Amino acid sequence: MRDLKEDIMETSLDLFDRYGFHGVSVNQIVEASNTSKGGFYHHFQSKDELLFVIHDTFITYVLKEAQAANVVHSSPVEKIQAIIRSFVHVFDLYKPHISVFYQESMYLKSPYNQQIKEKRDVFKDLVFSVIEEGQRSGHFRKELPLEITGMAILGMVNWIYKWYKQDGTYTIDQIADVFTDLVLHFLLPVREDVDVKGEMLHVPFFYECK
Repeated sequence: MRDLKEDIMETSLDLFDRYGFHGVSVNQIVEASNTSKGGFYHHFQSKDELLFVIHDTFITYVLKEAQAANVVHSSPVEKIQAIIRSFVHVFDLYKPHISVFYQESMYLKSPYNQQIKEKRDVFKDLVFSVIEEGQRSGHFRKELPLEITGMAILGMVNWIYKWYKQDGTYTIDQIADVFTDLVLHFLLPVREDVDVKGEMLHVPFFYECK
């Protein structure tokens, strides 16, 4: 059962998505979530803090998952797969949060926007460090420019928010399969002794298709 804070967040996500951040008042959020102003301000100091919490929720999740992958797995090949899969899944778990983020992030005030930027930078640096680790160890192609490669991965996954539909043709797990396969194919060296399928933590669904 959801608590009041979750109810307020879910209600505000719907309202922000329909009317925009500045098109929604605290009174409207209070009324739509069947609470009081006291209930609202018990959990959030302001509407600005509410917008921050919406942003912070999914960014914190994806960062924690990436940090866990970096600790659990010893090989950079396994690390990048785990990071990609959790990154893709965030667009299903927190789809409304991400939609509001891209629509309303310009309204996020300091110091909230700085906190979000810092977490995004930590996540980006972690992805870069795993790629760099793989290049140093010989698991990944050394000729690939690190920054371009890292930003290509981040950009490719981030674009999911534009087209992903939860009732679409493919599940989020299947989408993660495709993205992981694509990333491994451009990161791993092209050599006879390198078997992409053999390096996978999870064999993609489409490998079974004929």
